[in-house]
Amino acid sequence: MTTNQLISEIKKKQSFLCIGLDVDLNKIPLHLLKEEDPIFAFNKAIIDATHHLCVAYKPNTAFYEAYGLKGWKSLEKTINYLNEKHPEIFTIADAKRGDIGNTSTMYAKAFFEDLAFDSVTVAPYMGKDSVEPFLAFKDKHTILLALTSNQGAFDFQTKTVDGKELYKQVLETSKTWENSENLMYVVGATKAEYLADIRQIIPDSFLLVPGVGAQGGNLQDVCKYGMNSQVGLLINSSRGIIYASKGTDFAQAAAVKAEELQKQMEEILSAQSR
Repeated sequence: MTTNQLISEIKKKQSFLCIGLDVDLNKIPLHLLKEEDPIFAFNKAIIDATHHLCVAYKPNTAFYEAYGLKGWKSLEKTINYLNEKHPEIFTIADAKRGDIGNTSTMYAKAFFEDLAFDSVTVAPYMGKDSVEPFLAFKDKHTILLALTSNQGAFDFQTKTVDGKELYKQVLETSKTWENSENLMYVVGATKAEYLADIRQIIPDSFLLVPGVGAQGGNLQDVCKYGMNSQVGLLINSSRGIIYASKGTDFAQAAAVKAEELQKQMEEILSAQSR
């Protein structure tokens, strides 16, 4: 999927919502555990109920890898279902990969070719030659961890090195990499006050923003400081949507929560266009 296609879908749906499919078998409704593939059954129901309200889905691969081969198969079935039924929706493999060049190439092949995701999250710590293999794939996107929403972000990301915060150096350096136009960036919603400075460095890039909802991030603040003329935001909510109910109405409850966010986004987009 190209960036322009993503922007078109945002305008069409009046939404820049991304739903995280982080499936924990201890949290899904008990009746689904009787299914042959409980994880896929859960995901399919969530997708069927919410696809008209969001522009992206983001499975965190750890929640699938934890269940071994069965979990990986559930992930494969989920992405195949999305690509077949809703090819207009942007898909994100939240895998946080990043290794030396030839290993990164294999990671990229796994997510872009075998599983056919539109994008994958990547850690920048190992630098240029660990990220450029992902960037080499046409019409695929590499989402670089820039400033994350967890407390430990302050351990390294905001430290000043040679007079500048490390996350700012990551942003600036990443712009020099080959095919950097394929980059997006993760910026946590709990770091909304940093977004104005971030937009000074990467004014046109898309930002994937986790942390709205369960982690306490504020949608209005994120949009105030992070939105650009093409929206440029994907706001992710996981637990707050998919675990809205543990009953048989779980998918409908998820749709209600997703629509609440979508309506807020519609109002923000309407105000922006005035």
